[in-house]
Amino acid sequence: MKSCVVLAFLLFSLVCLMYQASDACSCAMSHPQDAYCHSDIVIRAKVVGKKLLNDGPFGTLRYTVKQMKMYKGFDKIQHVQYIYTHDSESMCGVKFDINKYQYLITGRVHDGKLYTGLCNFNERWERLSLAQKKGINHRYQLGCNCRIKPCHYLPCFVTSKNECLWTDMLSHFGFPGYQSRHYACIQQKEGYCSWYRGMSARDKLVINTTDP
Repeated sequence: MKSCVVLAFLLFSLVCLMYQASDACSCAMSHPQDAYCHSDIVIRAKVVGKKLLNDGPFGTLRYTVKQMKMYKGFDKIQHVQYIYTHDSESMCGVKFDINKYQYLITGRVHDGKLYTGLCNFNERWERLSLAQKKGINHRYQLGCNCRIKPCHYLPCFVTSKNECLWTDMLSHFGFPGYQSRHYACIQQKEGYCSWYRGMSARDKLVINTTDP
């Protein structure tokens, strides 16, 4: 009798785990440059409030933000005041702390509203590397015509001149990896794309124009 009870409990636990797995949000890994290039809006902002809206079968969270800087999307929204996301994390809703941190926030515009989620690139600003901040500021834009090709298993090859091979997934250190934090895939003068970490011509121009 005891063995039947144990077996029933294990079966129930397995069903619950399967239900949770099927109900969970699933996102493909994305390099920050891809997140930038595929987003309508990229901003740095502080989240100052939130409100639960009951529209549709699932709740929607509306975050009120204080925009610090807009990096992309001037033609979509002049100034972002609200950000929308699903209330449930199982529906890829994202949670922001209120009145604590500045965030890099990316998302898509629909009906004049900015929507974001767990599959978008949202991160506390101080956690970004210097290379990622430079990328968001201007460098990623230089590589939006390039394709970052993920490599999950060896061997991997590029198949066209506009591809950069992304191998962070092979690292033992996990994700995000070194290429994600320190490199951008930039189109060179010759027309091919390659990983770039050093100081670009635009970096030098910015430094020269800001020097006293």
